[in-house]
Amino acid sequence: MGFPGTWMTESESTVYRVVPKCACSTIGQIMYYSDHGEFFDGDIHDATGGMHKWAIEDSQPLIEKNVQNHASYTFTCVRNPYTRILSSFFDKICGIQRNGKRYRGNLVPLLIQKYGIEVEGEFDQIKSFRRFLLFARDTVKWRKPMDPDIHWSAMSGHVSTFIVNGGSYDKIVYTEKFNEGMQDVLDNIDTKNAIDLAEIPRFNESEGHGPKRAHPVGDYFDDLSMHLVYEMYKRDFDLFKYDFKDPGNKMPIGEIDLDEIHAKLGV
Repeated sequence: MGFPGTWMTESESTVYRVVPKCACSTIGQIMYYSDHGEFFDGDIHDATGGMHKWAIEDSQPLIEKNVQNHASYTFTCVRNPYTRILSSFFDKICGIQRNGKRYRGNLVPLLIQKYGIEVEGEFDQIKSFRRFLLFARDTVKWRKPMDPDIHWSAMSGHVSTFIVNGGSYDKIVYTEKFNEGMQDVLDNIDTKNAIDLAEIPRFNESEGHGPKRAHPVGDYFDDLSMHLVYEMYKRDFDLFKYDFKDPGNKMPIGEIDLDEIHAKLGV
């Protein structure tokens, strides 16, 4: 199976396991800049050079060898499950993608027809989001009407494939404490170009795709919504130490235990 979703700098200074909707655009650009002294011109997800990615065939043996030997400092990044699924809704369901089309072609029409979701004009964001949650739960729990999308499948699933196939992490960064966590990564690697995180722009490639969130995060989640989120992301809350009981509290409530992560996600 290899190491899907894994990126590595050309200099092999660091290896990163991408978790969608968890600052991956910014992290990719920092990695690119660390080697080249400039940012990639465009969305880093579109880069086919200047960086090793598992999706690039020629990169695979290099990534595989590095990861299996744990030759470089290796990290990933996680985010509060409540804000992550909400961000997925506004970006992927409500938004127009960078190719000028709706995400995954017939996905939004399907949601409008089967789940009664609205995405146009002055729609009721809370009502539509809660209906989207039903759909997301159906995909995660029963793989119907389709397999779960990478943007709302559990973070623990993304993190675990890397471990199961022979990788291990030195650091898991919190999106909510990004500069602090990313500084830890930079302090542990040799970069060709110095990086001042205070000066790095945030490459939020999904920003502007969809409507602005009209309410505080907590308002989108009633008792049933919280139950659905817990059904999908119980492991994420437990392993990455987020607060399930308060959707309005995006900050972690504990410290990640890397030994626990490797033990529980490595089987």
